[in-house]
Amino acid sequence: MEKGNEVLVNTVNEALTQLRPFLEQDGGDMELVEITDDMIVRVKLLGACKDCSMSAMTLKAGLEEAIKKVAPEVQKVEAVEESQTLS
Repeated sequence: MEKGNEVLVNTVNEALTQLRPFLEQDGGDMELVEITDDMIVRVKLLGACKDCSMSAMTLKAGLEEAIKKVAPEVQKVEAVEESQTLS
């Protein structure tokens, strides 16, 4: 992993860590899947967040806004389904 990418991954993970308690209050969570070459952050929503009707709003108004605040080079944040993860 390149040094710049490692710094970006750490920055994004720090933002996710700060947001995690809000998701956990409602029985949800999320994890970073990848950051693409196009600066798209892909996250997997877990627990209650996975099937929540508000997850799209949480993603855009919460996660994306918080991540872009600390990593303005990020273009957008999108959720991936379980079947789309790299593992």
